Amino acid sequence: MTAKQRIKVPIIPDIPDEQRSPIVDKLIDICSLQQQLILSLQEQIQILRDEIARLKNQTPKPKIKPSSLENRPDKNKEDKDKESGKRPGSAKRRKDLPIHETLDVKAENVPEGSRFKGYDCFTVQDIIIRAHNTRYRLERWKTPSGDYVVGELPKQVKGHFGSTLISFILYQYYHAHVTQPLIWEQLLEFGIDISTGKINNIITEDNNVFHLEKDQILCTGLEVSSYVHVDDTGARHKGQNGYCTHIGNELFAWFKSTRYKSRINFLTLLQAGHSDYLLNNDAFGYMVGYKFPQSKLAQIASHNLTCFNTTEQWKSFLKELDIVSDIHVRIATEGALLASVLEHGINPDLAIISDDAGQFNVFLHALCWIHAERALNKIVGVNDKQREAIEDIRTRFWDLYDQLKLFKQKPTEAKKVELSACFDKLFTTKTCSIILNLALKRIYKNKSELLLVLERPEIPLHNNLSERDIREYVKKRKISGSTRSEVGRRCRDTFPSLKKTCRKLDVSFWKYLLDRVIDSHQISLLGDLIRQRAPG
Repeated sequence: MTAKQRIKVPIIPDIPDEQRSPIVDKLIDICSLQQQLILSLQEQIQILRDEIARLKNQTPKPKIKPSSLENRPDKNKEDKDKESGKRPGSAKRRKDLPIHETLDVKAENVPEGSRFKGYDCFTVQDIIIRAHNTRYRLERWKTPSGDYVVGELPKQVKGHFGSTLISFILYQYYHAHVTQPLIWEQLLEFGIDISTGKINNIITEDNNVFHLEKDQILCTGLEVSSYVHVDDTGARHKGQNGYCTHIGNELFAWFKSTRYKSRINFLTLLQAGHSDYLLNNDAFGYMVGYKFPQSKLAQIASHNLTCFNTTEQWKSFLKELDIVSDIHVRIATEGALLASVLEHGINPDLAIISDDAGQFNVFLHALCWIHAERALNKIVGVNDKQREAIEDIRTRFWDLYDQLKLFKQKPTEAKKVELSACFDKLFTTKTCSIILNLALKRIYKNKSELLLVLERPEIPLHNNLSERDIREYVKKRKISGSTRSEVGRRCRDTFPSLKKTCRKLDVSFWKYLLDRVIDSHQISLLGDLIRQRAPG
């Protein structure tokens, strides 16, 4: 179906109010829904036709964007740079650069009688990339008793490859996203004699010091934080689909890959290394809230056991009580895990900011306003009146968003009441578009989660931080695909966690890697730095 062949959706005529009976209003709503469906199907058909064209090595429909030359936000900035004589994007040079070598350059053809007036300094920055091989000659002495005494290698020497080389391989792979074959080729050109298998071992094996520090990041981050951002993305492993969950805020970032995504999985991650299931008032309160059967709840409460150290013990316990229904097992497990998380010291008032994924709806749940607006942004008006209504609602939406940002800076009780009333007025508006009305109704149901900021002004209004952090993981997935071993998957989670956390704490990731590989620990543990940076 070409653009000329596309079916033209008829425009619903404007009907005067005196001629609009309830039946006419209902028919207009039905026509609007059908128009919206036709427009949506046309877009999907075009997407499928473009994909078929690509598979047949044909040219899909071109996407011609409008000119943005007149609306460039950086145009004035470039004009100012030209007036000042600076190249756009140039930055000031540092005056405190460390100098590793100083060379004196003599002036030529100096007339007699001239007086020496010092030096004009000109600094050139460069790096040295070359192989540097060290041979240790260990003294070997034979004692009178016939034994041998041999000199010991320095502490930092842990194999035939130095700490800087190991750090460079880790940095290239996990920071610069260079693939293993390219790292091998690069090192060969530098003059390093190393195999592809050794590069793989450096990337994945013997990294327990990094794994332990990554686990500490989550424990400390949850301990000192009043809110966290959460999100998940796809993460294939051994050729099967899986998911990676991100937990973090301005102080830390933490990634974990699992086979499934669910509330049970999320609560298991929040346990931060613990694996127990608890039955206490928190667990029972959760079960009651989700309408767990009273008879089975009484069975659980009357049992003497209240703590289960392993998943196998917990499953056996439920089976013994004949709790086998999937939904009942799920609710009971979620309650026991929630109780475990609270028992191990997590803040019960922890605010969790997400994009409205159901598995994250625990503790105090806050929703992202950016994601909420997408429900309005994707609505297409079928006539001028509907398009005006959509634009008006979106304008009022962002006005309310701006007012909430101002409230965060100076929260007051009077402003809280005013903003709550504005929210009600906006999302209970009746417009001429039934699709828009339904979207507003869905958003209004999430009022408490969207307006949690009125009670907790310190929490952000959006989940952009999690979106930015998890993009690091997505880039790695696009370049390297899936992992094939458990150690590979664990490293794929560990090093992005450490890298993003280093950035948030203003720690050089290169210096951090070198420090940990050498085992000098001149850089403090990231968990300790998180605790130091946390607001008191």
